[in-house]
Amino acid sequence: MQIKKQDKKQGLIEVIPESLDDLWHLSHIIQPGDYITTLTTRRIQDNNSGKTRSDRGVKKTFYLSIRVEKINFHKYTGMLRLTGIIESGPEDLIPLGSYHTINVQINHPIQIRKTWNKWSLDRLKQAVEASKRAPEIIVAIEDNITELGIIKQYGIDYIGPIIGDISGKRNIQKNRKEKIDEYYQQITDTILKHNNLNKLIIIGPGFTKNGYYEYLTDHYPELAKKSILESTGAGGHAGIQEVLKNGLIESLSKDAKIAKETTQVNKLLEEIGKSSQQVTYATKNTQNAVNMGAIEQLLVVDNMVRNPEIQQIMNTTENMGGHVMIISSEHDAGKQLEALGSIAAFLRYPI
Repeated sequence: MQIKKQDKKQGLIEVIPESLDDLWHLSHIIQPGDYITTLTTRRIQDNNSGKTRSDRGVKKTFYLSIRVEKINFHKYTGMLRLTGIIESGPEDLIPLGSYHTINVQINHPIQIRKTWNKWSLDRLKQAVEASKRAPEIIVAIEDNITELGIIKQYGIDYIGPIIGDISGKRNIQKNRKEKIDEYYQQITDTILKHNNLNKLIIIGPGFTKNGYYEYLTDHYPELAKKSILESTGAGGHAGIQEVLKNGLIESLSKDAKIAKETTQVNKLLEEIGKSSQQVTYATKNTQNAVNMGAIEQLLVVDNMVRNPEIQQIMNTTENMGGHVMIISSEHDAGKQLEALGSIAAFLRYPI
């Protein structure tokens, strides 16, 4: 994310989203009632031209502003759609007061004018800092099947399965080594689509991960230097979730947002499982705890941050020396916290 322009008096910030992560951040920064301006293209029809319906109209590009009513982010299609009433634009081309949907695009600037709160500004700063860092990839590899987990700000993007054409050990074929190398190359080709890699975490329950690491050492030594091996009890999604919880990624990665969030939610669930009096969850209980100044760390699912009651709890927690962690609703830990009421806290003392 780049900040292209900022006017604090007007509450205006112009940004350029550079990745899917940035669009995800914007989907939580932008709120209903915000004023959004961007360059847009519309087909303008001339109803008096006498041309047939299919021939009428020409595409024109111009600046248009809407007052946002609906925000929809679809990570699988990579689309952020903002819908609202048109409040500004060339009146000879568009009817003011009509509805319009802006598709926010990567590498296209967008202006946001709003009353900025602390959490929105913090999130914007986080997006700018995160865009400067190289990604980490988890390679969950087994005998002939591999899944990749690309660590994103919002969670894990899963790629795969990548399946190798390798015969079983009992039916050893003459070209087995060749088939294994082809399998390893398939995995590597997928990894190499991601530039400027920071770390490659190779995990799995058996010895295939060691064979793949040796392949990288022989054929892609620079990639091997960035690799870490970790044994897990399972492959695939389960293996990736296991390594997220064990603290390895958090210790390796400067951008371990998802690992930190997963670790904290896991600790919360462990405390709840022990019937501990050092944690609480759900809005009413958390409100009581914050009123007593008992909250050491507050966990809040990101889609609740717009709620004024939740914002008040967050502000009071920080004013009393507590720490607030925003948990993404897009990964497993966030969904587990949602099931507890979307808000929870670690306490300084039992209440």
